[in-house]
Amino acid sequence: MSEEQDPWVEIFRAEDKRQIRDASLVLLAVKVAHRVDMNATATPWSLMVPSAEQARAHHELTSYWQENSRPLPTQVQVPFADSGWFGVLGFLAVIWAVPALQGFSDSPLIEAGVLHSESVRQGEWWRAVTALTLHGGLEHILSNSLFGSLFGFFVARYLGSGVGWLAILGCAAVANLFNALIHPDAFRALGASTANFAALGLAPTLLWRKGAFRQHDWRRSAAPLFAAIAMLAFTGFGSERVDVGGHVFGFIAGVCAGLRLSHIDFSAISRERQQQCGIVAFGLVALSWVLAL
Repeated sequence: MSEEQDPWVEIFRAEDKRQIRDASLVLLAVKVAHRVDMNATATPWSLMVPSAEQARAHHELTSYWQENSRPLPTQVQVPFADSGWFGVLGFLAVIWAVPALQGFSDSPLIEAGVLHSESVRQGEWWRAVTALTLHGGLEHILSNSLFGSLFGFFVARYLGSGVGWLAILGCAAVANLFNALIHPDAFRALGASTANFAALGLAPTLLWRKGAFRQHDWRRSAAPLFAAIAMLAFTGFGSERVDVGGHVFGFIAGVCAGLRLSHIDFSAISRERQQQCGIVAFGLVALSWVLAL
C-alpha cells in the first residue's frame, strides 16, 4: 500500500528523545510499523505510524504508560533479630563435640546415634537428632561446618539465634524421620547436612514471604528462592554416599517452616525468650543422646 493510500500520522510527540525511544521499543515489541521524525518546531521528536495502525498503536502505548505509572510496591525491610554469631558458635560446638570426645573412626557413639531405618521404625526416634551430630571423617565435618555456618547464620540473623536454630533442628529432625521411614531397613545416614539444607530453604522463603523483594517483578522477587534451589541442585547431589533424601527433605522442611513462620515479628522476641529457645535446642540434642546411650 502506498504512502498516499495509507498516510502516516503522529501518534506521540516529545522533547526528550528517551521518551520517543521507549515508545518506539513498545511498538517494536508488538510489531507495529512506525518511524521517528525530527521536526523543526520547539518539540522536535515525533513518533509516526500508518493511519491503519493508529488505533492499535494508541492502545499499546496507553497500556504501557498506565502500567508503568503505577507506584512500585513498597519494599519491606525485614529487621535483624540478632547478630547470628551466637547460633553459629552453638552449632559448631554441638557437631564438634562427638569427634572431640571419641574421634571419627570406630566410635561407639556412631553405632548408638546413626540414623538407622530399622531402629527408627522400632521407636528410636532420637536417632533423627543424634545423627545430625555425627560425621564420617574430617572432610565431612569440615564441609558441614562451612555450609552450616553460612546458611544458619542468615537464619539466625532474621529469626534470632535461639529461635532460628531450634527451627533448623526441628526441620532437620522431621526430615530425618521421614527419610528413615521411606528407606529399607538397612539404610543408615549421618551428618549435619540435613540441617544445613533446612536452613538453606528456610531463610530465603521467609524473606520472600515477608515481602523483602516486593518492589521487583515476580521473577526477581522469587530469585533468592530460585537461587536456593540451584544451590540444592549443585551441592545436594553427588556420589552414591551422599544422602540425597536427607538433603531434599531437609530443604523442603525448611521451605515449609519459612512459609509458616513468615507472619511472626522475630525482632520483637526478647533476648530471654531467644535464650530459652536455644536452651530447648541444646536440651533436645542432650536428651536424644541420653536416650541413645
